[in-house]
Amino acid sequence: MKLWKKAVSLAIVSVLALSMSACGGSENKSTGSTDTFKIGGIGPTTGDAAIYGKAVKNGAQLAVDEINKNGGINGKKIEYKFEDDQNDAEKSVNAYNSLKDWGMQMLVGAVTSNPCTAVVENTHNDNMFQLTPSATAVESIQYDNAFRMCFSDPNQGSASADYIADNKLASKVAVIYNSSDPYSSGIYQKFAEEAKAKGLDVVAAEAFTADSKTDFSVQIQKAQSSGAELVFLPIYYQETSLILAQAKKAGFTPKYFGCDGMDGILALDGFDKSLAEGLMFLTPFTADAEDEKTQTFVKAYKDAFGDTPIQFAADAYDCVYTIKAAIEKSGVTPDKSVSDICDALKAAMTQIKMDCLTGKEITWSADGEPSKLPTVVVVEKGAYKVK
Repeated sequence: MKLWKKAVSLAIVSVLALSMSACGGSENKSTGSTDTFKIGGIGPTTGDAAIYGKAVKNGAQLAVDEINKNGGINGKKIEYKFEDDQNDAEKSVNAYNSLKDWGMQMLVGAVTSNPCTAVVENTHNDNMFQLTPSATAVESIQYDNAFRMCFSDPNQGSASADYIADNKLASKVAVIYNSSDPYSSGIYQKFAEEAKAKGLDVVAAEAFTADSKTDFSVQIQKAQSSGAELVFLPIYYQETSLILAQAKKAGFTPKYFGCDGMDGILALDGFDKSLAEGLMFLTPFTADAEDEKTQTFVKAYKDAFGDTPIQFAADAYDCVYTIKAAIEKSGVTPDKSVSDICDALKAAMTQIKMDCLTGKEITWSADGEPSKLPTVVVVEKGAYKVK
């Protein structure tokens, strides 16, 4: 009987030891790969924001393919896998867990702010390096393992007010924003502060919510009656397309100015591009720019995917090349643990300087924010033109 009990006890100890080994956190084990860096991506490839997710997926894939074709990173190739989150926070976390099971070592994503803010809690707990191409909420990179390629919401708000005031586009400004969306409300709040400091008169600030984003007649009427010369739209292109159509029907034809969420409006199915004539918005990239770097990228993107890239594709492309530079700076290898890779990359990020599609001499501070100059584009004859 004693011998039997001893045998059982030894078996239990062995099982527990194996279980503890198998369940060790990513910070304590290597990926098991010595030849390949595994980069994951998360964003919406279906649903209302699919144009953003598809652009990010394709932009990153193009960079991965180029790097691999040219010998990889310090001789190591990249594997890339992208998961659809449908712009939903819960689905984004599920996608993250799926990519972890695949062996992801670093994340390019998530694409939109709410999902990214949910996922960053997980990357922080796992100490996994995260570089989002396009999530603009401050909270989306609130931990030291997370960085972004795009401008934050506050930066977009202040830059928009500065541009409108400095270029004397208008003195009376109305704002239509989504109070239920952190992206929109975050930009609006900083815009209002900077507009006041710049002497702009915000004559109307009209909100809508996710439950009331099809009929904008009240907001348009108030903006019109306030005497606004320009309407600032810190919102996405879907709602903007409706506002432009409804405002024209109401006989209201002010100037319009938006932020990076506006990118994609000309690709919207069924949209009358003439409605957007003269629309301006902040963006770090436009496919119509004439510099060699942009035109080489645009041609490669069109050849690979049969479409013209938008800003989100350029952001993602830049993210992958930035990771390459950080890996080369740190000398980290793919056999290291996820945590060791993260520690090496987040240190390297504050030491590199990148000339990218979305900005020249981009640097990053330890809080994950990039330093670069904004670009403004205007819609002219159905195309984006740099101002």
